[in-house]
Amino acid sequence: MSSDPWGRVDETGTVYVRTADGEKVVGSWQAGSPEEALAYFERKYEGLVVEIGLLERRVKTTDLSAKDAQVAIGHLRQQVDEHHAVGDLDALSKRLDALVATVEARREERKAEKAKQTDEAKHAKEALVVEAEELAQSEQWRSAGERLRALVDIWKGLPRLDRKSDDELWHRFSHARSAFSKRRKAHFASLDAQREEARKAKEKLVAEAESLSGSTDWAATAARYRDLMTEWKAAGRAQREAEEDLWNRFRGAQDVFFAARSAVFAERDAEQSENLKLKEELAAEAEKLVPVKDLKAARAAFRSLNERWEAIGHVPRDARPKVEGRMHAVEKALQETEENEWRRTNPEARARAAGLTGQLQDAVDKLRSQIDTARAAGNNAKADKLARELEGRQALLDQALKGLQEFGG
Repeated sequence: MSSDPWGRVDETGTVYVRTADGEKVVGSWQAGSPEEALAYFERKYEGLVVEIGLLERRVKTTDLSAKDAQVAIGHLRQQVDEHHAVGDLDALSKRLDALVATVEARREERKAEKAKQTDEAKHAKEALVVEAEELAQSEQWRSAGERLRALVDIWKGLPRLDRKSDDELWHRFSHARSAFSKRRKAHFASLDAQREEARKAKEKLVAEAESLSGSTDWAATAARYRDLMTEWKAAGRAQREAEEDLWNRFRGAQDVFFAARSAVFAERDAEQSENLKLKEELAAEAEKLVPVKDLKAARAAFRSLNERWEAIGHVPRDARPKVEGRMHAVEKALQETEENEWRRTNPEARARAAGLTGQLQDAVDKLRSQIDTARAAGNNAKADKLARELEGRQALLDQALKGLQEFGG
């Protein structure tokens, strides 16, 4: 008979293992010595030790599912319970019990983690739904559409919830997307209609612009082109291709008209600049007539200059006041000379001036006599009053004498 601390072989070849519940039959060994029998069943024990150790590491370091771990534990426990090995089977059984507890703890952890993930996924999906419902009311069609597509990708990356919750949230999410798509479709349909109306309106504007491009009624046509531009801006935008084509035609028609007008104005400006030089020469010639020495000759010369002036034509608008002012100044000098000559040679006016001068002279002489009388009588106050009155009459007399001199008297 042979034995070790955990087993023995009796004389019949029966192998036993010692457990807490007493000896258990391991099996029968007839093929060799008792030592060989114990060694064989000890190796089977070592094999169980290795398998349990591997399972412990898998449970601790991998994502082995609880179900698969339980199957593996059950298989090993069956081998331990069947006592087909010699060794500390109770210790192996305890290790398996501990492994069961570990697996169960891992199951609870995973269950809690899954519940947490599910809760987070639910909150995330609810947030997506709220954002989608807000975007459904947006009129930022491009950015809102892009964001809704991004939300779909985010949704697909989130874990599924229970069917009821997931279906309810998806229904709201899908409804928001559909509402946005419907509003966007209606908006662009309306926009297309507006653009079509704009195209029709702008075609009419282009037709009128093209019909005006050959006009030579410069002021009225330029004003109409400004009105057409205002109407163009108010018409709104047509479809992109039509807008570009219509604008090119509209702008081209204007360019034709304004180029022709610019050419005419440039020619006219050149002509008016030459006219200005001629009128400046006439103005300089007219200015030589002042001061007037021979009124009749000056009048005749000025009429001749004025006829040549009128024949020349327009000058630039900004230069007109200055050059015309020079001619007006000469004309005014001639008029003043003529008026002075008329006054000087008018007998009635001369007689009136002489009569007025005589009256003023008599009044002055009378006042002087009265002053002398008052002084002689010692009445200085009266004399001073009369002297002040004399100053006024003398000033009038001096003025009348000066006027009389203009008549040659």
